Amino acid sequence: MPKKSIRPFLPFGDQQTAPWYGKAILSVKQFNRNDLEYIIGVAHEMRVMVERVGTFDLLKGKILANLFYEPSTRTSSSFMAAMQRLGGAVIPISEVRYSSVAKGESLPDTVRTLGCYADVIVIRHPEIGSAALAAKHAGKPVINAGDGAGEHPTQALLDMFTIREELGRLDNLTVTMLGDLKYGRTVHSLSRLLTQFDGIKLNYVSPDILRMPKDVMDEVAAKGVAQAQSPTLDGVLPKTDVLYVTRVQQERFEDPAVYSKVKSAYIITPEVMAPAKEKMIVMHPLPRVAEISMAFDPDPRAAYFRQMEYGLYVRMALLAMVLGKA
Repeated sequence: MPKKSIRPFLPFGDQQTAPWYGKAILSVKQFNRNDLEYIIGVAHEMRVMVERVGTFDLLKGKILANLFYEPSTRTSSSFMAAMQRLGGAVIPISEVRYSSVAKGESLPDTVRTLGCYADVIVIRHPEIGSAALAAKHAGKPVINAGDGAGEHPTQALLDMFTIREELGRLDNLTVTMLGDLKYGRTVHSLSRLLTQFDGIKLNYVSPDILRMPKDVMDEVAAKGVAQAQSPTLDGVLPKTDVLYVTRVQQERFEDPAVYSKVKSAYIITPEVMAPAKEKMIVMHPLPRVAEISMAFDPDPRAAYFRQMEYGLYVRMALLAMVLGKA
């Protein structure tokens, strides 16, 4: 995509005038279309700045506490890289079993403590609602990096940015979500977020036991977005602009036998993708297991690693926003 001219970043003279200054980012439900277009604009500026100069001092003197109660490679690393690219520092807490949590410390007390040291807290936790609880007690902006099977708003925002950068638009798209739609918090958040755009059609392809939750579908339907469910890609793939593939998450299953039955229900290969449009993209939040063959990776429609890079720019934008610098 051609680079656009940009205005230089200038810190706000009065941080209180920045619309997202000091606010928590907990759910995609917080954003309207104007907000989303603003995030896209700031993220694109971040992309150009990184490509031109690498790092800059927009958040010099600011500290991020990266609090991860669940394993993470991409989300944790991208937030750390985002803060460092902006000139800030990071307190990384990725092994909470070795922290005071192992001694029985509550989440409210943990975030109160981190709020004494850091200017912003990013949290991933296995329980739905944990980020909102943290935001209530932290005293500093909290960014939800995934709360169990609930939401993953920053992933949805980077997914949105990926679609915009790759296809040049967010209106009038057919988006097909494939795989684990029951436990996949990324597709829950993305489905809700896409309701802000015009002419969206959502297809859900999954085994019966992993179908999109009714509450998510009801929310999407209330916004007038067309939805359809299917057990296969047949008939759906040729019309698809964005194929969003998800991993069947072993850690969400109590019964290993049930997991074994569905773990390889869908596998994307060059042969499977033959009927798809020439101008479309395949996305995946990663990590993948076997649901996308590595043989498909050289295909220009395979956007999933570019998607990870776009995540850096979106998270830089969000950190700048909540700290009053964008």
